[in-house]
Formats: sequence, C-alpha cells, structure tokens
Amino acid sequence: MIRKIGVISDTHVPHFKKLPEAIWEQFGEVELIIHAGDLSVLSVIAELETIAPVMAVQGNVEHEEVMLELPIKREVVVGHCRIGIVHILGDSRNRVRLARQEFPSAHCVVFGHSHIPYNQEHEGQLLFNPGSATDRRRQPRCSIGLLYVDDEEQNVRGEIIWL
Repeated sequence: MIRKIGVISDTHVPHFKKLPEAIWEQFGEVELIIHAGDLSVLSVIAELETIAPVMAVQGNVEHEEVMLELPIKREVVVGHCRIGIVHILGDSRNRVRLARQEFPSAHCVVFGHSHIPYNQEHEGQLLFNPGSATDRRRQPRCSIGLLYVDDEEQNVRGEIIWL
C-alpha cells in the first residue's frame, strides 16, 4: 500500500489573502496534510482539514494563537514511516546533521522557512521542504509537496508540485 501525504509550508495567511485553489486538487487523495509552519493564523488548519487531517508545527512568523496551540517540533507515524516536522532546520551547511540530531529515528524530516523546495535523501533519511504555497520569493513559482509512503517497500519519496 502506498500512502499519500500532502505537505505545505509558509502560507503566511492573512498576509497572503488565501490558500491557492490548486491545493484542493493536488491534495484531494491524501490521507494527511503536514504544515511545516508559518501558517500565521489557526484558520489555515481549519481550511486544510476540509481535505484531510492536519499535523502542523509553529513557525517563526505566527500570531499568538498559533504559538499557544502548536508545538515547535513533532513527529508523526504514517504506516511504517516516522516523519519529523519542524519549521527551521538550520541552513545548507548543517541541515543534515541537525535533522539526525533532532529526529534520529525519522525516515523523513519535513521543514520549511526558506521558501526553497528541497527533496533529498541523506544516508537513508529524506529531507523535504515543499517551498512556499503563497510566497515564491526568488523561486520561479510557488510550490507544495507530496510524500509517498510505501509500506511494502519500506520507503518514502517526495515530490515537489509547482503551482
């Protein structure tokens, strides 16, 4: 069985007025949505929950309601796969080390913050940043992601979806 997980980060609502409509199409078949922080307001979770259950962490640009409700980091297990979730995972020089340090038994670590998509495995641990769904910054387009957890093959792979 292959499980499909939607991954989103850095939505910055209400600064960016709303979530892109493409999310409902791209996440239509997912069993879970992971939000890697900088949602800004809790209503983003309620909107995403119209598609699937949501696991989220707080980012560094949040309204107080988000900081009171969400943890800075967390782990979730989907099928065989343990997934770590955090908003800031260092920078390109220390990201791999920090992922192992913060989530030593995770098969995948989802993060955000940079608005730069990242989908790379390091010594058996997938590091995955979906980019930003609303603020492309220096990227060609906004983006979200999908994780595919294959319980039979005991692996996980990521896909960046350009909006």
